[in-house]
Formats: sequence, structure tokens, C-alpha cells
Amino acid sequence: MAEKLADKIRNYVNETIIIPKRVNDIQKIEIRVGDIASDMNLNNRVPAICGALQTKKFEKLANVKKIGTKGPGNGMNCIISFEIIK
Repeated sequence: MAEKLADKIRNYVNETIIIPKRVNDIQKIEIRVGDIASDMNLNNRVPAICGALQTKKFEKLANVKKIGTKGPGNGMNCIISFEIIK
């Protein structure tokens, strides 16, 4: 079965951002949705990125806790903040 877009987004962010930060013992992180859109060539799918990263499924996958958002809710400049759980 093909991997769903939301799962691809979650896996990408976990593998390229969360895991390296965890390895470097960084406890809080801010992720700008536009950066993910650009990195994954998903500029027309910004709401999908926002949705994928603001789910309990992502928190469980990456072992993080969402602690806030800034900026437009479904825009390129939406910034989602997470605490990395040890």
C-alpha cells in the first residue's frame, strides 16, 4: 500500500529534524511549515503539512509534545513548537 502524504510528512520531519535534535540533546524545537514545504517540494500542500504535524499521531511517532504555534494557522509562516520527550 502506498504511504499516505501525511505519513510521509511525519516520517520526513521525524527523521530529518527531530531525531538529529534528540541526538544533540536539544529539548525544544520550532518547525516552520514553509521550510518543510520547500524541502519536500510540497509548496501547494501547506495545509496538509500543518495538519500532519499537529496530530497526536506525530507526537507519538516522534516522541514529542506540541507546546505551541505561531503565525498563520495554515500558512508557510506557521511555526509549530515541540518539546522533545526523553
